[in-house]
Amino acid sequence: MDRLVLVRHAMPVPDPDVPSERWRLGEPGRTAARALRAVLPPDAYLVASDEPKAVQTLQEAAGQPDVATDPDFGEVRRPYVWAADEDYRSVARAYVEGAAHAGWEPHAAVAARFGAAVARHAALAGHRTLVVGTHGLSPTVWLAGVVRLEPSPAGFWQSLGYPDVVDVDLAAGRATRRAGP
Repeated sequence: MDRLVLVRHAMPVPDPDVPSERWRLGEPGRTAARALRAVLPPDAYLVASDEPKAVQTLQEAAGQPDVATDPDFGEVRRPYVWAADEDYRSVARAYVEGAAHAGWEPHAAVAARFGAAVARHAALAGHRTLVVGTHGLSPTVWLAGVVRLEPSPAGFWQSLGYPDVVDVDLAAGRATRRAGP
C-alpha cells in the first residue's frame, strides 16, 4: 500500500425504529458522496465497513458498485439509543476523549480490529491506494494510536463532515482532511 485514504460516510436517513448500523443513504447523501469523486484516486483498492451507509458512500464516491466489505471497519459497537433520547454528540465526544461507557466497545478492541483490517487490506491493495469507507468514531480511535491528531482526537472527530476524506500518512504520523463540508 502506497497510500491510505479514509472516507467517512455521507449523512444517512435516520430512522428511530432502526439501529444506526442499518441506516442507508437518501438522495442528499448520495449526491454528497458523488461530490467526492474528484478527490479519490483512480485505480484504488476499495473496501468499506459492512454498514450500508459506508458501502453506499464509497460506491457513489468511487463511481462503481464493486466495493469489498469488512465488518472490522465498522463503527464502535455500542447500544443503540435514538439521538432524541440523549445528547449523543456529547457522549461520543467523551468516548473519543477516553471515557469507557458501559456497553461501548473498549478503545483497545476498536483500535486492534481496525488496525488489523488496515493491515489485511493493505496487503491486498499492494501498490494501489487503499480507500476505506468507514465512520467517525472507530477510525478516530485507531488514528489516535498511530498518528498525531490535531487539535486533539475529539477535535479531529468533531471536525469530520458527512461525508469526508482523510489522507493518512503513517510514516509521517499525520492524518489530513482533504474534503468535506
